[in-house]
Amino acid sequence: MKLSKQTSPSDSSRSQASAIPQPDQHSALLLVDLQNDFFPGGTLAVPGADGLIPLINAYIKHFSRQGWPILATRDWHPANHSSFTEQQGPWPVHGVQGSRGAQFHSDLVLPPGMMVISKGTDPKKDSRSGFDGTSLADRLEDLHIQTLYVLGLPTEHCVKHTVLDGCQRGLRVVLLTDATKGGTHQQDHSSNALQEMTDAGAFLANIGDIGIPASLH
Repeated sequence: MKLSKQTSPSDSSRSQASAIPQPDQHSALLLVDLQNDFFPGGTLAVPGADGLIPLINAYIKHFSRQGWPILATRDWHPANHSSFTEQQGPWPVHGVQGSRGAQFHSDLVLPPGMMVISKGTDPKKDSRSGFDGTSLADRLEDLHIQTLYVLGLPTEHCVKHTVLDGCQRGLRVVLLTDATKGGTHQQDHSSNALQEMTDAGAFLANIGDIGIPASLH
């Protein structure tokens, strides 16, 4: 069954807000690439990303309290990965297995037993989606997940590709825009990515849209 989509990422009408799926026992929270290399000081730093951490922790706390699954993707590249400029790829070295840059940011309050999905482990393949070459789809199926709430870094790359793949696989996907940030100063890139995601059927929401108590954020 094809899920309906919102008509525009900028349309915040009351009717659309009421249509945003609310999390339940068939929902999961997916944290995309919240690693040091994507925060200020990292090799692919998203400007101002550290300012998202309080809201990210609020989402984590809410899902944890409800007992709903939380998963996290991470770039987990071998040192000779083909996407690195040293190998004639487009990106600086980042997310190298075992490095500090590949670690999750230390200010994140991550739950015990959180499922970690490693991507980009094949040195010859650049995997931007959390579904590409990983066990993510199987894990979500095992958990009977129907709705996936996604946040992370950066909007126009790994977040976008993960959301698009989730929609293509028949999941209802909600992008948490207040805990997601683009990797460039060019707003058009993030806006275009949001448009692509809504065109694919994703919902856009913030913390107030999904019933998280103000006391948690």
